[in-house]
Amino acid sequence: MSVPLADRVIQLAYDPGISPKGGGLPGLAVLKNVVNSINLFGIIAVVGALAVSLGVWAWGHHSGGHQSEANGKKGAVVAAGAALGLGAANGIVAFFSALGSQVH
Repeated sequence: MSVPLADRVIQLAYDPGISPKGGGLPGLAVLKNVVNSINLFGIIAVVGALAVSLGVWAWGHHSGGHQSEANGKKGAVVAAGAALGLGAANGIVAFFSALGSQVH
């Protein structure tokens, strides 16, 4: 027997009532600590990548190596973008999570 279209739409619009809550599972504090440590490790790695990229850029500029200079510039821009992403990761996720919770 076929289900009328209106009943199917009502089923699709059903709210399951699920929302994120802290404290539901054990180990949440440990997971937060691990993610914070990974973020810190990433930021430290980006500092090293930026230093190396800037060094390659300067070396390429002063030695006339245009390819090295271009690669140093690209590396510096990528490292700066990675630093921006790592630093803003929590805010970006919070923004889109709040935006997604407004969808009804």
